[in-house]
Amino acid sequence: MSPQKVEIFKSLQDWAKDNILVHLKPVEKCWQPQDFLPDPSSESFHDDVKELRQRSKELPDDYFVVLVGDMITEEALPTYQTMLNTLDGVRDETGASLTSWAIWTRAWTAEENRHGDLLNKYLYLTGRVDMRQIERTIQYLIGSGMDPRTENNPYLGFIYTSFQERATFISHGNTARLAKEHGDLKLAQVCGIIASDEKRHETAYTKIIEKLFEVDPDETVLSFADMMKKKIAMPAHLMFDGRDDNLFEHFSAVAQRLGVYTAKDYADILEFLVARWKVGELTGLSGEGRKAQDFVCNLVPRIRRIEERAQGRAKHAESMRFGWIYDREVVL
Repeated sequence: MSPQKVEIFKSLQDWAKDNILVHLKPVEKCWQPQDFLPDPSSESFHDDVKELRQRSKELPDDYFVVLVGDMITEEALPTYQTMLNTLDGVRDETGASLTSWAIWTRAWTAEENRHGDLLNKYLYLTGRVDMRQIERTIQYLIGSGMDPRTENNPYLGFIYTSFQERATFISHGNTARLAKEHGDLKLAQVCGIIASDEKRHETAYTKIIEKLFEVDPDETVLSFADMMKKKIAMPAHLMFDGRDDNLFEHFSAVAQRLGVYTAKDYADILEFLVARWKVGELTGLSGEGRKAQDFVCNLVPRIRRIEERAQGRAKHAESMRFGWIYDREVVL
């Protein structure tokens, strides 16, 4: 990124301190995974675990596939912190930098770290999933990394995170809804509290892009169009368990069928961001900027039409054995 663009982010340090860091919670006021898990020091621990396992018996296998997939995505957190630290102008240069951008990245990572911890422990206690196979998948995924195609560019990077935080908010919200429908109110609470974190983080990232539209609308709308042309890759798109080369596609198919995260959600997120950032109201853009504006503003109907055609061509239901659930078969 050019020195002039890097300077924009340096000039926004005080703004970020006042407007972005406020979306972090002090550790003392944060929930912790143990708040939602049986207390191992309690005399009732074994009874509490037995009750948790009893509740989990009501949950179907396909639900566990999407919950495990969501947990594995959360557990690849080292990759996401690394990605943020590739971004010019906002990376943590020392590992303990006191710039607002670096403080945000570390504290955001610390808050997110609780999500994988909580889901991992909860799934372990259910006895319904093959933890060793899940752990192999996590190791493979962190080792593989991710390629969101943000090119060290914070304009692209923060558009990506704005989209992704809303996607994870939707996904965890829907796993909460399904857990409630199946009678596991404790798991519904677990998924819901994670969704609320994602919503708060989404608010912070969308405010960053809102500010960039204010100070540099042309570059921001060009970046928005660029990311949407590339398509937003999900963070766990390189997921692998040592056997299934198309594991992410198979997990995504189950999530689509259950309504946990769907192609419609993708279009809805784009529509939300276009409205949130008032992209259609931008003025004073360059010729290229106006083209990017038109592209982004007209993209949602195109995505919806493509999805409708894809649904019309839907194939007969296939099934897949997932190692995460001891090779039990699930309809895709």
